[in-house]
Parts: sequence; structure tokens; C-alpha cells
Amino acid sequence: MTGGVRLRLPATSANLGPGFDTLALALKLYLEIEAEAGEEFRIEATGRNADVCAATENNLLVETYTKLLAGEGRAAIPLRIRMKNEIPLGMGCGSSAAVRLGAAMLAAHFGGLGWDGARILDEACRLEGHPDNAAACWLGGFVASASDGARIQAVSFAPPQGWRAVLAMPERPLATTASRAVLPAAWPRRDVVENLQRVALMTAAIATSRGDLLANAMRDRLHQPYRADVCPLLKELLPLAGKDGVLGVALSGAGPAVLLLVESEAASLNTQRQLSGAAWRAEPVEILACDLENEPTRLRKVGR
Repeated sequence: MTGGVRLRLPATSANLGPGFDTLALALKLYLEIEAEAGEEFRIEATGRNADVCAATENNLLVETYTKLLAGEGRAAIPLRIRMKNEIPLGMGCGSSAAVRLGAAMLAAHFGGLGWDGARILDEACRLEGHPDNAAACWLGGFVASASDGARIQAVSFAPPQGWRAVLAMPERPLATTASRAVLPAAWPRRDVVENLQRVALMTAAIATSRGDLLANAMRDRLHQPYRADVCPLLKELLPLAGKDGVLGVALSGAGPAVLLLVESEAASLNTQRQLSGAAWRAEPVEILACDLENEPTRLRKVGR
């Protein structure tokens, strides 16, 4: 019988302002999974949203795992799963990408599919509908990704040592479908050109440790102006970019969480104090700080 496995999949923050469906950062907040074959599906979960993670009905991990194996003509081997989740759900922190990538890794292992890493990533991105979160979850670091229609191509490199992330998260989650529904069907050419300029500038700035360029490079015209109405926290935090060690500010993925990229641990602590002391107008806000994850996701075999 196939032995058990352990996975540790990081949260991700995608788009990073102008890099719509293209750029992402991996964060040191994890979905940890230990799985082995069993007689029926059973999940023991701890951490954030443990009740949601532990339900076997309408469970994205179980459904994706089963669907992938069915697509390859394989019956799904039931799994006993122990899970610890640190990734906020419905906040734009890549929770669904981590689950789908984990499901693809489990399907490849327990189904004996012989998939290599590129195929696992392709399957996760296909299910996600865009490559940014899954590619960053798989590769770690700062990731640029694209699809040629058949395969995903992605490049990762480590951001400057010392940079940190601070996430500001409103009380209520927001579905990606709802956030995408407010986007226009087309954009003016000027807006597209400005975003292309900033994507290039941001990538070069991170590669060369030019944090001073990020306040401008992380500005966006394609999705944030439209999503600000359903993610009002963004409007309050954008003015912090370029001040007091805050390098740049952007929606995390499709929101509603906001990512503040800061230059150091001291800047992270100062930003956390500043945000915690603010008088939020709409609803409670959780502040969550973490390091950036530069290591790739790996599957470790355990047991026999």
C-alpha cells in the first residue's frame, strides 16, 4: 500500500497591484497536510477555520483530489488526513490555490499517476483559472507566471532579505467571483500601458532591492480602482505606501485583505502598531504579520 505523505503549502499574495493574474509572493503562513490511505475519508483539522477544513462534505481538497483521479480513470483512494491551517479563508491569501495544489500532489502520489512537478502545477493552475497563486505556492519567492495555452511557465526569485509582509484583513470574507464581477470587460489603452510599465518596474525593483521604487510601481489601474468599492479598506491604506518603512500597498489577490510590504522587522512592528491603533470606520480589522517564504513546496513521504 502507498505510504503516507506530508505537505506544507504557503499562503500567497497575488497581483501585487499592477501584476493582475501574473505576479505573486509566497508568505510564511501554511496549510500543513499529513495524509495516508484509509477506509473512508476522514479529516482532523486544527488552526484557522478548523470546522470548515474538517468537513468532508463540500470539501475543496477532497473534491479536487477525487475529480483529478476520476479524470485519469482512477478510483479515489480514501484518505485519513490531519491538517493544520494558518491561511485565512476568503481573504485573497491563496487558500484555494494551496488546497488545489495540495490535492494535485495527493492525487499524483496516491493515484500513482507519475506526474512531474510541471504537470502538478499545470493541473492546479487549470483548476484555479489563473497561474499566479498556485505558481507562487509551488515555487516560493516572488513569482512571475504565464500560460501559453497548454503549459504554465513561471520564474521565481527571492525578494531582498529582511522584507516582511503585513496583512490587514476585514472581518468579512469576499468570494473571488464577487470581486471579479466588478471588473470591466475592457480597459483604456492608457491604463493597460501604465500597468505594463509598473509590472516591469516592480519586477526590476524587487530583483535589485530598490524598495524606494515600489510605492509607485505597485500602483494599479486595471483592478484596484474597481474593487475599492467592495474592498474599502484599500482606500484607507493606500496612502501609507512610501512612508515609515512601508514600501508598497496593494490588495492581496482579489481582496478584501490588503498587503503592506515593509522593509524590515522594525517597520513591520511599527506598521502593526499604527494599524492596530487606527479608528476603523467600517468593521473590525485583523492585523497579521509574517515573513516571505522563499522555499518551494515539497512532498515528504512518511511511514512505509
